[in-house]
Amino acid sequence: MSRNVAYRIWVAASTHQGKEPVALANLKNQGFPAYCPMIRKRTRHARRQREVLRPLFPGYLFIRLDPLRDQWRPILSTMGIRTLIRFGDRFGIVPQGFVESLQAREEDNAVPLPRPRDNYAPGEQVRLREGPLEGIVASVLHCDEGARLTLLMDLLCREVTVKASIDGVVPA
Repeated sequence: MSRNVAYRIWVAASTHQGKEPVALANLKNQGFPAYCPMIRKRTRHARRQREVLRPLFPGYLFIRLDPLRDQWRPILSTMGIRTLIRFGDRFGIVPQGFVESLQAREEDNAVPLPRPRDNYAPGEQVRLREGPLEGIVASVLHCDEGARLTLLMDLLCREVTVKASIDGVVPA
């Protein structure tokens, strides 16, 4: 495998579900530099909360290689790797500087997510980022002084109001 970094690019690879750590370890053993950006996520289990590291892009990671010089085909049979992202014969190349900017932003092995805003205006669209309704988009009805939002969302074909913490949402 070529050690000349000047011609290497970052390509995207698809992993099997939840197998990013396995894929990273196996790629490292084969001599391929690989990176899977992680975020801190709050999880609940048995009424206890804890922070865990989860992939920023679940099911994907980045591999640095020189497609003309490196023997990249073994990556296709690496445990944890589903396939390399390709468009016909061309690799899914990650824009130059993207991976490096993620690595530069890391704090304690995790890329920090944008901080929640202090306030949201009525009518503004937000996306829930935790809990059983994670990913659902809602409209802000009201923001009280205790940093709680009253949200209006379409749930099971009905408009429903829910309360959410201001740090549990992001702008949609």
